[in-house]
Amino acid sequence: MSRTLIRDLSHHPDESVTVCGWIQALRLQRRIQFVIVRDHTGLVQVTHVRDGGVVEAAFEGATVESAVRITGKVVANDKVKLSGLEIVPERVEIVAAAEAPLPIDEHTNLDQRLDWRFLDLRRPSQQLVFQVQTTVERAMREIAEAEGFTELHTPKLMATASESGAEVFEVGYFDRTAYLAQSPQFYKQMAIAGGIDRVFEIGPVFRAEPSFTARHSTEFTGVDLELAWIDSVEDVMAVEERLLHHVLIEVHRRHGVEIEEHFGVTAAVPELPFPRITMADALTRLRAAGWDPEGGKDDLDPEGERALSALIAAETGHEFVFVTRYPASARPFYHLRPDDDPSVTESFDLLWKGVEITTGAQREHRHEVLVAQAREKGMALEPLRGYLDCFRYGTPPHGGLGLGLARLLMLLLGLPSIRETTFLFRGPHRLEP
Repeated sequence: MSRTLIRDLSHHPDESVTVCGWIQALRLQRRIQFVIVRDHTGLVQVTHVRDGGVVEAAFEGATVESAVRITGKVVANDKVKLSGLEIVPERVEIVAAAEAPLPIDEHTNLDQRLDWRFLDLRRPSQQLVFQVQTTVERAMREIAEAEGFTELHTPKLMATASESGAEVFEVGYFDRTAYLAQSPQFYKQMAIAGGIDRVFEIGPVFRAEPSFTARHSTEFTGVDLELAWIDSVEDVMAVEERLLHHVLIEVHRRHGVEIEEHFGVTAAVPELPFPRITMADALTRLRAAGWDPEGGKDDLDPEGERALSALIAAETGHEFVFVTRYPASARPFYHLRPDDDPSVTESFDLLWKGVEITTGAQREHRHEVLVAQAREKGMALEPLRGYLDCFRYGTPPHGGLGLGLARLLMLLLGLPSIRETTFLFRGPHRLEP
């Protein structure tokens, strides 16, 4: 007999069906056995009146989280809170018994739950995380396609370290050393130089950061965009606004009720455009409000990001804010510096709910300026030769951004850590499972 998903049982009243899933709960009373079975679509109560037969014996020897296949009749019962339906079993097969007791439960701390991630993932709330992730990625690809982006898959093994060269993982590569990519940045720009007008990628990113915060990991999924022939960095921010607006519309439409049920948050759809504020203005206003970063740096620490977001939200009611024109000292050599103030860059961070989710910029596309800015940063040019060569033969004005998928999901679902929005988390002390 073919399998029926639990969510579809209402289409089969008074029919005999087969459901496959896991035992979520057992209530083995003196006269009646109640068993809650779960699959990836929902829960159903299985009700068996004891009769001394094989079904009774199967349930009597069953354990929670055992994999089962149950065939029985779908019966309406208004007293069943789950769905008003129950299954009266005709045949029960314990496909794979679970050992007892289970190593984790709903009260187990996060680190131990990550040790037993496959069991933790059986919780409906955790499965919802990845259903939402699927919708997020689908919606991103819809916008990318609609706006003329070409999806590429850039190498993750590099001959030289990307970005600044710091915090990279070295790996043996035959008779030489290779590096795991910190970013597809250089390859995205190579595609732009190759005449691919707009570039899009969702792929792995590696950062050898000894960080133990709730929003950092050593391997994560990055969302990267790059677009050519832009007039200014505003073109990049406008694309991201449209992308996130469409993503949140789709998440609200497909999962809004479940997100509210499981996480107690609303998948709100933001208005366009998002607020913008220059870094200089942000620092002035935050300092006037009493925020004073350690060392007096012209940058935002996490406390500053939260304070700025709260300020913007109070003024505009908006959860998003673009912070623009970061100091050149705090940005990579390849960020464009405007003619009217070369001490800053045409770059931005996007904050959502007080957390940075995106860094983006207009890139410097002139070879001689790139060389000068690399030298100013004290960078050796030889390791950059392959990258710099892309700008010797006519590369158009362009810009792009990078966004962390797990961090986006963390904020969307109101979860405390990206460990809960990553399938198998990797951090400085976690390389398993």
